[in-house]
Parts: sequence; structure tokens; C-alpha cells
Amino acid sequence: MDDVDPHFKVDCPSRQILDQIADKWSMMALFVLREPRRFNEIKRRLAGITQRVLTQTLRKLERNGMITRRVLPGPPLGVEYALTPLGQSLEGPFSVLYGWTVDNMDAIGAAQSNYDSRD
Repeated sequence: MDDVDPHFKVDCPSRQILDQIADKWSMMALFVLREPRRFNEIKRRLAGITQRVLTQTLRKLERNGMITRRVLPGPPLGVEYALTPLGQSLEGPFSVLYGWTVDNMDAIGAAQSNYDSRD
């Protein structure tokens, strides 16, 4: 008898969705896109992200229905990204997670230092 929750099985679609939206760049991009923005503006706001990783992240979010991509008429030509209603629905849960992270980063840092100092 299999006692594994179906949501934890290797072939459950929820695992793939979580993997695609819960990485740090996806979460940060969704936060930045609370207002529609052009690619270069997103890149400037996400310190440390490479153009390649940002492109991959935005494509993944677009494929999952979280954002839209709109080509802007020129000149200058550009692309604007915006949240869909589905993407907007993540703002609440992500805000709670981010708030928890900020509230607990000192305690986590102390726990990490304690762990690292053990023999």
C-alpha cells in the first residue's frame, strides 16, 4: 500500500510548478513586475541577474501564464512585461514569504554561524 501523499509523488504537476515559480529570480521578477516594465528596467532592478537568466526566467513565467509579453511599437522598439491576474494572485503569498525572510534573517544567520562553527 502506497502511503505517499499524491502531491509529493515524483510525477505530480505541483512539483514542477513549484520548481518553476519558487526560485529566487522568478519570485523577484514577479515582485518587480507589480507594475509593467521593459526588459532593461527589470534587469536594472534585479542586481546580479544576467541577461540570459532574466530571459529564461521571463520566458518560464510567460509560459506558466504568470506574465504577458507585449512588443511596443518604436522607435525605440521595446518589449514590456506585465503580470497576468494569475501572476498577481501570487503577490500575497510571496509578500508573506518575503516578510518572514526579512523578519528571521538574523536568527537564520545566527543558526548558520552556530552550525558552521561545530566540529
